[in-house]
Amino acid sequence: MARYETVIGLEVHAQLKTESKIFCSCSTRFGVEPNENVCPVCSGMPGVLPVLNRKVVEYAAKMGLAIDCDINRTSVFARKNYFYPDLPKGYQTSQFELPICEHGHVDIVTSKGPKRVGVTRIHMEEDAGKNIHAAHENKSYVDLNRACVPLIEIVSEPDMRSAEEAVAYLKALRSILVYLDICDGNMEEGSFRCDANVSVRPFGQEAFGTRTELKNLNSFKHVQKAIEYEVERQIDLVEDGEAVVQETRLYDANKGVTNSMRGKEEAHDYRYFPCPDLVPLVLDEAWLARWKGELPELPKAREARFREQYGLSADAAEVLTAERDLADYYEAAVADFNEPKKIANWVMTDILRELNATGGRAADLKLAPQGLAALVRLVEEGKISAKSGKDILPELLASGGDPEALVQAKGLAQISDTSALAADIDAVLAENPKEVAEFKAGKTKLIGFFVGQIMRRTKGQANPAVVNQLLADKLK
Repeated sequence: MARYETVIGLEVHAQLKTESKIFCSCSTRFGVEPNENVCPVCSGMPGVLPVLNRKVVEYAAKMGLAIDCDINRTSVFARKNYFYPDLPKGYQTSQFELPICEHGHVDIVTSKGPKRVGVTRIHMEEDAGKNIHAAHENKSYVDLNRACVPLIEIVSEPDMRSAEEAVAYLKALRSILVYLDICDGNMEEGSFRCDANVSVRPFGQEAFGTRTELKNLNSFKHVQKAIEYEVERQIDLVEDGEAVVQETRLYDANKGVTNSMRGKEEAHDYRYFPCPDLVPLVLDEAWLARWKGELPELPKAREARFREQYGLSADAAEVLTAERDLADYYEAAVADFNEPKKIANWVMTDILRELNATGGRAADLKLAPQGLAALVRLVEEGKISAKSGKDILPELLASGGDPEALVQAKGLAQISDTSALAADIDAVLAENPKEVAEFKAGKTKLIGFFVGQIMRRTKGQANPAVVNQLLADKLK
């Protein structure tokens, strides 16, 4: 039995989907030339003043409302002082004592059942720039495109007790952000990233152990692997009588280990003080009422509705609602062909396989949901076989188009005409008298042999259900 308990808290940074930065009008567009989206404000020139982006406030408040936070009617911006080359002002404008949102929660489900994870706070802040190290030139460069890009930092309570719970929490949080359409959730581009605070303690001990902060976690897989490694590392230290050092550690994905980066800072190390260039933010009650009214149906509510309205299993509903555009795609297909379980099977197998293979999104599929509905209808009405449907789906996903037209062009229409099939069945039975006799003597498994012969004779276009019925009648 395990002797130690893991304690995990996560600090998640979500880049907001605004067109301009938090304190200036520079674009937030990703992937442009270095230092293209830069002005005197975000490059920290002397004498310039920040102007708060109202959309950032709206998005931060909506996230707080979505996870049942208390929304502070008055919040204050602060300066977080530290020096890195990619921080042009020598401080980061953030929030400290009075953030915009506090005391929320996120509900997750793990292999051990449901759990509620507390959220301590959500605050708004600006991102830093990016250091680019060119080893072959023995030089370092600074790209300030990301400086002043709007973030919200979502700080959890230390409520998670395993890497599995941490990943479940992150997935739930990302799903909510994407449903709200305030963050694209792209971990590879850094618009959704987290730092994990990890410690261990003997079971039964109330006091927390010394924690380390893990950085450089840009995928769910890396989060899980990094936490699992760090837990084992800390337990080994404790077992050997050594002390766990409070520090920041980087995760090396290639080696699967964490390495020391620097000593872990505390709040007093940053010398926080209220930002003199920004007045306290006071929220109007009418704004909050409007923003609350604009909240979409959130993942957990949609998941529950899918189970009730469409009769889906809990697992199917969870998969289909994890991404908003996938849930939208599914519902649009069901609206066109009211067979929710059959549509769900196609989406969860063939559509998701395609999306996982390409890294794409359901919203970008060339096959419209109505096209998928038309394809499933052709199969369910017996106009084509399920195999033919699966065979042509990749072509439809690649080019879009009309499934029925493609079926006609490829000559895949299923033969269901009993008179046409009767002649083929008679011919097969006449060609195989030995097997017919064995079947009538009780070797009923031979039905598969006869069906196979008929399918071969009709080049796979015979309707299996009709064939089986006709065979049953003729072999009595």
